Amino acid sequence: MKKSLLLVALVTLFAAQAFAGAHIVVVNLDPPGAGFNDPTAAAPIGGNPGTTKGQQALNVFQQAANIWGATLDSKVNINIDARFSPLTCTATGSVLGSAGAQDIWFDFPNAEFPGTWYQSALASKRAGIDLAAIDGLHDIGAQFNSRLATPDPACGNLTWYFGYDGNEGANQIDLLAVVLHEFGHGLGFATLVNKSTGAQAGGLPDIYEHYLADDSTSTPTSFLDMTNAQRAAAIINPLHVIWNGPKVDAAVTQVLTFGTPGLTVNSPSGIAGHYLVGSAAFGATIGSPTVTAALVLANDGVGVTSDACTPLPAGSMTGAIGVADRGTCTFAAKAKAMQDAGAIGALIVNNAAGSPPPGLGGADPTITIPVGSLTLTDGTAIKAQIGGGVNATLGVDLSLRAGADSAGHALLYAPNPVVGGSSTSHWDPIAFPNQLMEPAINGDLTHNVTPPFDMTLPLFREIGWYPDADLDLVADDNGDACLGSDLQASVIIGGNNSGVPNTLFTNGWTVKDFVNQCQAHATNRVSFNSRVAHLGDSLFSAGIITQAQKDALQSAAARAK
Repeated sequence: MKKSLLLVALVTLFAAQAFAGAHIVVVNLDPPGAGFNDPTAAAPIGGNPGTTKGQQALNVFQQAANIWGATLDSKVNINIDARFSPLTCTATGSVLGSAGAQDIWFDFPNAEFPGTWYQSALASKRAGIDLAAIDGLHDIGAQFNSRLATPDPACGNLTWYFGYDGNEGANQIDLLAVVLHEFGHGLGFATLVNKSTGAQAGGLPDIYEHYLADDSTSTPTSFLDMTNAQRAAAIINPLHVIWNGPKVDAAVTQVLTFGTPGLTVNSPSGIAGHYLVGSAAFGATIGSPTVTAALVLANDGVGVTSDACTPLPAGSMTGAIGVADRGTCTFAAKAKAMQDAGAIGALIVNNAAGSPPPGLGGADPTITIPVGSLTLTDGTAIKAQIGGGVNATLGVDLSLRAGADSAGHALLYAPNPVVGGSSTSHWDPIAFPNQLMEPAINGDLTHNVTPPFDMTLPLFREIGWYPDADLDLVADDNGDACLGSDLQASVIIGGNNSGVPNTLFTNGWTVKDFVNQCQAHATNRVSFNSRVAHLGDSLFSAGIITQAQKDALQSAAARAK
């Protein structure tokens, strides 16, 4: 246990910044010849020096571990079990990967809130011991889609991009961004609340839930104050689930730009009004430029004629905003077909009920027009009027930050119907710039998890990943009066081990830190010995060391060269 500090008046406080970070270990669980062990030759790409597919994949995982390790602080190793597995894969959408904590804890040493679940890596960071090892587990389990190792029509010909530079091409998915995202979930970017029933795990809240709220009323209602039924209803209340914490609120003003994507139907009057639009990961940013034009429904004359999965007649959409139905081929393929037919903007109508409209994943650098999505309900209503002429503006509402409510709180993903592990455990996809922890990976991500690029780190700070560069378990931004503490087990002075325990005090100082200050402020050896003697008297008077330890401390100082 830490003892109270009674010695602050002895020294002048100082700050010597250290950079410890966290050591994240990627544990390869793939069998020989597969995944990380795939021997297929590959040329180095985008800063990745690997010469086989397996080595390149492992390098990407280590690069992600290095980025998180340089961002977060923990004196306990974070162990991640990782493998490639054949996950769900279709021509129109694929599961890229998944990750989560293998162990959760509450009421451990140094927990910020009692009776609250924490994911293993965060709990171990705060406790200063490897809690997962007590249960014979590692911190995080992660798997990624092995079916994207080579082009496959069943997967829309999507493949992994193994570079570190974010320069993925058409039909490629940036593996580094996906791994960073999934590691983020395992490190704590997720709630344990049952998304369908609203029930808390084991009847206890989790640390992430402490900051969830519904802003449907003038005063946001915390998830902690809701019944199970109320939480279940909030989870499917689009554009009303917010993150209610000061660190993320501050990040909103640094990260998110003004302008929420939308479609304003100008005519006919029967459907005129503003409609929510989901953003695409490709093409021009909605609103850059704003486009106003007639809507034209895709007709490729093949199968489902409105899906735009085969080339459209040349010039059939010249100067128009194209509209196509979701299904059969990728979002990017549909948008490209409409662009090639002359469209100056494109909309894709969802094929399943629910709100808000989904974000559109994918990549194709040749698409230069703005592209968005509509809900099935909105899209059906608009399509029914296209034959008689519909004029609309695809742009942004400049009064709101993209991804925040009117009070400046960051919005979380709350689709209706609920989406399993995704709901409330991601930022809302209307956020712009696109964020790492949105439910889809976008092509403009920077691999940076800090403001002004991204809001992930502020959320992590909120849930308890406090900065602790000297790993003394005292927050550098809240109470640590000595940044860069000497944390050796016993007090060593000039090579002489006194055997005195190097006690860590609640404000981040250790006994050795005080000795170092004695040395820094001493004008000569006599002055140094006198200061150490005074320190020893104070420690003894406070009951922190014994008489024998006080003598040993003074003896070590006297023998120091």
